[in-house]
Amino acid sequence: MIEDKEPIDGFDEFLARHSADVAEAVRKAAAAEIMPRFRRLADHEVVQKAGPHDLVTDADRGAELFLTGALGALLPGSVVVGEEAVHADPATYEAIQGDAPVWIVDPVDGTRQFVRGEEGFSTLVALAHRGVLLASWIHAPARDQLATAVRGGGAFLDGERLFAGPPAPGRDLVVATSHPDYTTDEQKRALLALRVDGVAPRPCGSAGLEYLAIARGELDATAFSWEAAWDHAAGLLLVEEAGGAHLTLSGEPFRITGGNSLPFTAARDAATARRVADLLANGAPAAG
Repeated sequence: MIEDKEPIDGFDEFLARHSADVAEAVRKAAAAEIMPRFRRLADHEVVQKAGPHDLVTDADRGAELFLTGALGALLPGSVVVGEEAVHADPATYEAIQGDAPVWIVDPVDGTRQFVRGEEGFSTLVALAHRGVLLASWIHAPARDQLATAVRGGGAFLDGERLFAGPPAPGRDLVVATSHPDYTTDEQKRALLALRVDGVAPRPCGSAGLEYLAIARGELDATAFSWEAAWDHAAGLLLVEEAGGAHLTLSGEPFRITGGNSLPFTAARDAATARRVADLLANGAPAAG
């Protein structure tokens, strides 16, 4: 489970009343700010942040501003932690560890794919409180897909229940792994341990869509080397509610509040998560 703490009182009632409103806000943000720019981006609408693989566009900024206003209005007293707001002011990230309910937002997950005009991007929203993930929404607007999850209430894609199920016996495990640009030398060594018989690692795309693929039983696992909550929160809850599991290098579940031993894995069942986590741990340099 993701940080087994007491969630906010009344969140069941809030989600029963407003989950559809959140979904509508996510769809509207994409319709207003993202899709009008899809395959129409001008050069001045794309900016590098930390490097050529870390991009931000006017669509990212516009969608995050839209969602910040809409989500805050739905749940007074909540705060929004968005990728672009944190880039502008890193201290904003600390709200994930605070007492207020927090919306964790990645306005365009898979910005590189979006810039290239590919459909493999998504908008990610999760609601959390004191480290507990309560609900999530993953919208792939170019594919007209919306996946949702509520803690203890299951995972769904366009209204249909998702069950990840175990991998088929006798075939290689397909594992989506971090891009090398986002890994340290120690993490690279851990990820290299996945290059063994019975495992078929491949580069990851949009993290949100990789999590959706696990929840649908189309991908066996991920192995990610970074812990930015906006990339993982929505997808981890979706995987967990579809029957999957996640483990860090230390063998503990991933914590959205940070301090995780990396890389970590999310997988379609607990046995697969353990297998991948053990491989990563065996490939990592010994502590001390």
